[in-house]
Amino acid sequence: MRSNPLMHTTLLVAALLLAVSSGCAPSTEVLPPNIIIILTDDQGWGDVSYNGNSNLATPHIDRIAARGATLNRFYVSPVCSPTRAELLTGRYHPRAGVTGTSAGAERMDLDEVTLAEMFKAAGYATGAFGKWHSGSQAPYHPNARGFGEFYGFTSGHWGNYFSPPLEHNGTIVRGRGYLPDDITDKALAFMESHPDQPFLVYLPYNTPHSPMQVPDAYWNAFASHPLAQRHREPDLEVLDHTRAALAMVANIDWNVGRIASHLDSLGLTERTIVLYFSDNGPNGARWNGGMKGRKGSTDEGGVRSPFVIQWPGVIEASLEIDHIAAAIDLFPTLLELAGVATDPGLRLDGVSLAPLLRGEPYAHQDRFVFSHWRGRTSVRSQRFRLDHAGQLFDMQADPGQHEDVAMRFGTDHAALLAARADFEATVLAELPASEQRPFTVGHPDFERTILPVRDAKATGAIRRSNRYPNDSFFTEWTSVEDSILWHVEILAPGTFEATVYYSVPEGSQGSAVALSFGDHRVAGQVATPYDPPLRGMEHDRTPRIESYVKNFRPLVLGNLSLPTGVGTMALTAQDMPGASVMDVKMVALRRIEADE
Repeated sequence: MRSNPLMHTTLLVAALLLAVSSGCAPSTEVLPPNIIIILTDDQGWGDVSYNGNSNLATPHIDRIAARGATLNRFYVSPVCSPTRAELLTGRYHPRAGVTGTSAGAERMDLDEVTLAEMFKAAGYATGAFGKWHSGSQAPYHPNARGFGEFYGFTSGHWGNYFSPPLEHNGTIVRGRGYLPDDITDKALAFMESHPDQPFLVYLPYNTPHSPMQVPDAYWNAFASHPLAQRHREPDLEVLDHTRAALAMVANIDWNVGRIASHLDSLGLTERTIVLYFSDNGPNGARWNGGMKGRKGSTDEGGVRSPFVIQWPGVIEASLEIDHIAAAIDLFPTLLELAGVATDPGLRLDGVSLAPLLRGEPYAHQDRFVFSHWRGRTSVRSQRFRLDHAGQLFDMQADPGQHEDVAMRFGTDHAALLAARADFEATVLAELPASEQRPFTVGHPDFERTILPVRDAKATGAIRRSNRYPNDSFFTEWTSVEDSILWHVEILAPGTFEATVYYSVPEGSQGSAVALSFGDHRVAGQVATPYDPPLRGMEHDRTPRIESYVKNFRPLVLGNLSLPTGVGTMALTAQDMPGASVMDVKMVALRRIEADE
């Protein structure tokens, strides 16, 4: 279901008041547990030593398993943004309207209540640090979806991991050092800044997603490293890509150790739930326990994730859980563990794993878990996997999915086929027919709106710097007939300072440009040349598929008056004295006056 962007707050308040009034809010006598959710990007089930990978050591991640529980059959979506939606809502991503990973399709519908909103309403300090990938403009921005603090980037991937441009609560800032280390620094400071208030920290790392960038110390440890364990089809494996991924995981492990040490130093270890998992299967052909599939696949290897969780004194140490579970389960699980009531009106797909974690009776022994992406749906039961083509695999006897056993287990095959048909008739029926939602501008509760060209379309000869939009820029703007267009909805009227982030070489400066919405327009001149070199290749360990990046200079065009409504925001050129108008990264709008 889609809702008006400005109705989101009203709906949320009503839902949360109902939850709190149920009488299950946390006790004021004992502080509820802190929660730290660590989510990695493109790390496979096999990219940890506790799952048997001898190619690397992950002692700090392994220590969470030793101090708590390992969920041996934990499932996520085949790609990034769907998993994030399922974590944050407790519902399968098609229900939330997530249909893709870029250009607005990654956004969750506004009638979805997020995990962060629930915890914030229960008195938690909430912070997200890293890769958001669920919308860039309020009310889709993390600050509008329950996180009081945000530091990181909202895109699906980032093109440079060393001191890149980032956001801090909607303001563009410059990162400091290697990105995973930087966001960990910010998360540690956030924990320390709330000594008398429970906190929810969401730490979605950007690694080991490509580009494959990692500091020298980690790379040098793997650059000549022999790989004893290989992909099930060794000829498909690119060894330096594997080495870079493992080096990036080693860095993550070091940061996990920093978090553990910080909790110890603050005396918070015993009252903090720490959980760790990945958003999809591995982003390359490498050792993954012999499973079939990788990132993007609905087979076992594409959707099975490492998962460990600790809460000393509540979750038994070295607990092994073999029941199937999924990202949709984390919403009800964490709320139950923390004693925060779930609004009974929420239609969750996930079930609480709290009984399993506490060693209590569990009522969902015979459930199914569904995986869907790009028209392909597979179903996992405790014993079997039905793949997207209708083949049945006995995952106990054949974890690599080599033999179709549908003829031998006809009753089970029929049951999984029926379950998939029901999923497609109900859950998939909630997918929008097409992605028509405009990009929101000027939410009255937020001063700033950023419109990256990832979310825009261009006319004429203007092209993206790369086929993948997420961290691209527009270039080759060589005609005044061409333009850059955003499909937007102005949520509240006002006057906005408009800034374009651009680059242009010496000799091509001087173009006259304008930003307009209907009859409302502001114009300026690209007077100063600014032509920094492309970056990224100096840090890459293997060839990349994403865009290279560069710095962009802000050009303040002036003040733009915007009325409410849906339409096209256009960046155009009226004069071009040189060979090109400019390259463009984004437009930023800052509300300076609200209209009555």
